[in-house]
Amino acid sequence: MSVDKTPAWQALAKHAETQKKEHLAELFRQDPNRFENYSYQTDTFLLDLSKQRITSETLELLGDLAEQQQLGKWIDKLVNGATVNHSEQRAALHTALRQPLDKPLLVDGQDVVFDVHSSLLKMELLVAQIHNAQWRGYSGKPITDVVNIGVGGSNLGPLMACEALSGDTHAREISVHFVSSMDGSELSTLLGGLDAASTLFIIASKSFSTIDTLANAKTAREWLVTASKKPVELINQHHFIAVTASPEKAMKWGVPDRNQLLFWDWVGGRYSLWSTIGLPIALKIGMAGFQAMLKGAHDMDVHFRESPFKENLPVLLALMGVWNINFLNIHAHAVLPYDGRLATLPGYLEQLEMESNGKNVNHAGERVAYNTCPILWGEIGSNAQHAFYQLLHQGTEPVMSDFIASSQRYQKQGDELKEQHKLSLVNCLAQSRLLALGDAVQDDDENTPYFKRYFGNQPSTTILFDELTPEVFGGLIALYEHKVYVQSVIWEINPFDQWGVELGKQMATSLLPGFEGTVDETVDASTKGLLKYILRKQGIRDEN
Repeated sequence: MSVDKTPAWQALAKHAETQKKEHLAELFRQDPNRFENYSYQTDTFLLDLSKQRITSETLELLGDLAEQQQLGKWIDKLVNGATVNHSEQRAALHTALRQPLDKPLLVDGQDVVFDVHSSLLKMELLVAQIHNAQWRGYSGKPITDVVNIGVGGSNLGPLMACEALSGDTHAREISVHFVSSMDGSELSTLLGGLDAASTLFIIASKSFSTIDTLANAKTAREWLVTASKKPVELINQHHFIAVTASPEKAMKWGVPDRNQLLFWDWVGGRYSLWSTIGLPIALKIGMAGFQAMLKGAHDMDVHFRESPFKENLPVLLALMGVWNINFLNIHAHAVLPYDGRLATLPGYLEQLEMESNGKNVNHAGERVAYNTCPILWGEIGSNAQHAFYQLLHQGTEPVMSDFIASSQRYQKQGDELKEQHKLSLVNCLAQSRLLALGDAVQDDDENTPYFKRYFGNQPSTTILFDELTPEVFGGLIALYEHKVYVQSVIWEINPFDQWGVELGKQMATSLLPGFEGTVDETVDASTKGLLKYILRKQGIRDEN
């Protein structure tokens, strides 16, 4: 039976008919203790759901839905290495990537935790060589700049972490750069400001066959060979590290085994920053900082696995999304960090959520008749206030939002920076309040013209933590990972494959011969017309 036909789902649908009529302002008037009743804490995080359009009955019914969908069983399957990616018949073991060495996990007779720590140990040795100026370029110069070449999860996760975190590496400062665009624009701009003799490139590719990544890697190698006038074999040895699940392909490309870091096919790209894909993070914040990030994520794993659903932060966060999407018909989700260090978090979550749960087929291979993943986007909150908050406050589209902030910052800095942080927090609290309550916060709202009215009732969640340390950051990302998984269980979909992107890759490859001057006449009229136009402009094909 499809989940939307089940008793728990139908009970929520009936409850929603009443709840849709309730305004958040009225809910707050009815319950002066609403914050105490609908906020949840761990030692690290505060999750405030009081500005969600819920009552105690809503939470009870959502809990019934989670129990009906056997969420506890699915959590056990995830963390114990069972097959949860059914379309590709494998486990999804990102939790094993941050599991301590003294907690082995056997999958098909192999201790994957031991394998993970072995790979991390090799990464630690490479990080130490680079930090301690033992790794040198073709001319003997120590490495000063590292360029990570990757796409998708091999780029977004490390980029986000490097922008969010800083650490005391007790070593030389290494500048870490990121390149992902296929058109070469990022790379061409970056290379002009680098010294080839002291630049190291990381080729981050699970398959080591991704066209985007290999095209950038080839261009980087040509730049190094031209600048150094050294043989390509020497350049490969001194200036490239491969992070991959396909070591044979990396070796064939020219990266020697000693310059390779391994991860596995059970590591999904959007879950890979915890693996050796996180090499740029360790170079930026130090290996101790990277280990602290893993610990924070593991602590969230333990909370997710052991806490009752009524106190379980990832479960509660996920159920709020299900309630909004499937029962209040809200299909837009804004992520609003009030911290400039988290500027790339919305982009990371776009991939994590929409690539994972942007599915319309359930485990039985049937098209679902209900909505799954919402459209997700976001921006630093203080910037977004001057961009799309107009739509949130007075637009016609209902939107759910996540407000994310640290309760303290700049503790060792000057008063002016502390004042700026206070202003950021004030805006965070004010905006979530206004979105919820609208102009009910004013006494004279009835006399205000409509174009100045704020009708509110836009639900939001607020996530607070003390300070943005590597450990806290790890917990925050794991919180969202588990939220996505819980929603996939409720919706009965597979969050660990991404067949939706595969056909596009195949079609792009099939169109390449067209740029040699031969347009396949079987393609559609639009694609054929566009190809012919481009070829004419490039002088490959005449006007006829």
